[in-house]
Amino acid sequence: MRALRCLLRSSIVVFLVCLGSGYSFGADAGERIGLWNGKAPVGDGNSESAETWITVHRAPKPNGTAVVICPGGGYGGLVTGAEGHGIAAWLNSHGIAGIVLEYRLPAGRTFVPLLDAQRAIRTVRANAKAWEIDPARIGIMGFSAGGHLASTAATHFDDGQPNASDLVDRVSCRPDFAILVYPVITMNQTTHGGSRNNLLGKNPAEKMIELFSNEKQVTEKTPPTFLAHAKDDKVVVIENSQMFYAALKKHNVAGELLELPSGGHGLNGYKGPMWDAWQEKSLAWLAELKLTK
Repeated sequence: MRALRCLLRSSIVVFLVCLGSGYSFGADAGERIGLWNGKAPVGDGNSESAETWITVHRAPKPNGTAVVICPGGGYGGLVTGAEGHGIAAWLNSHGIAGIVLEYRLPAGRTFVPLLDAQRAIRTVRANAKAWEIDPARIGIMGFSAGGHLASTAATHFDDGQPNASDLVDRVSCRPDFAILVYPVITMNQTTHGGSRNNLLGKNPAEKMIELFSNEKQVTEKTPPTFLAHAKDDKVVVIENSQMFYAALKKHNVAGELLELPSGGHGLNGYKGPMWDAWQEKSLAWLAELKLTK
């Protein structure tokens, strides 16, 4: 009962925040698609009877770019309103397809969010022609713990299995770019404790801390990445973004870090000048890299 009451309170808070954000989610319901046909892998060679969903919001006037969106929620929930479907609506207004990912929560299965994000990218790439998407312009975006997932997908990827019986498994899960907004990045001292506990457990092995501290996983193959973070964020401190940006520079990967003067975590409830700033700057950054018009 306590868990149910907490979930209801959380849902009410998310609903009220979404109302305050000025977003309308009813204009385009999108197409909701299952990724695993009811049998989802858990990362140890086994699978579970579960499903992961994406909602594909296609732009009325597509420019060929698409973004898989990972909502936040501390790996204990999903803020699919303002950090999901609201973002898809904004992307659509700029000709970009927005694909909202309802990834599975870890609950002791550390690898399931990453497996879901990788599968989402592969699915978009495999359906690129049908969805009027350029398969070389598929990015990933995440907020808070969803930013950790997006940065994990941007640093843990493969080229696909050319001989796989499943056509989706044949294509790469490497995103072509990443946009990380007030993201959790590290699993070390400056992490967000709740996200770390939910993802790795309360006493994780050092090798797991290292593996999921994504500032340590950046290589020259990491895709170009835009980061935005408020300097006064007390929930997920800005050092997370700063470490990732420093790693990008070290490996000569194109990147940009927008350090916002205020806004805290969630940037004043997903509205106002700080919220507008990261959206404007990220679009300009994509245009500079010729990833969108």
